[in-house]
Amino acid sequence: MSDRDPFGELERAFDLFNDQFGTGVASVPTDVVDEGETFVVHADLPGFDTDDIEVQLVEDRKLTVTATASEERETHDGTYVQRERHRQSASRTVVLPEPVDESETSAAYEEGVLTVRLPKAALSDDDGTEIPVN
Repeated sequence: MSDRDPFGELERAFDLFNDQFGTGVASVPTDVVDEGETFVVHADLPGFDTDDIEVQLVEDRKLTVTATASEERETHDGTYVQRERHRQSASRTVVLPEPVDESETSAAYEEGVLTVRLPKAALSDDDGTEIPVN
């Protein structure tokens, strides 16, 4: 039996590729806090600007945060020219434990942390619908 770990080798190859070409997609460290009537999601996105960040809510429960930034530098030193391009992106999808009211959601980005406030959807006051059994 071999001690070889093909998945570990594949992961190292992707890491090397990402380091070489700056094309990695990182996962966003995220905290989800239940404050009773509201879920609050804190996502760490250091190094991004507000315009780089996209927040989407799908099906009242699936929150997706995506951030993408590009940078291009060019330096001249005599006859030598160096040009570098760097692209950074990060993404995270969080499935919330309960549906939220999408019309009341809000997001703020400050000091590298995105904070999304998602009020829970109001529960219906009725006892549901009775279904007769034949």
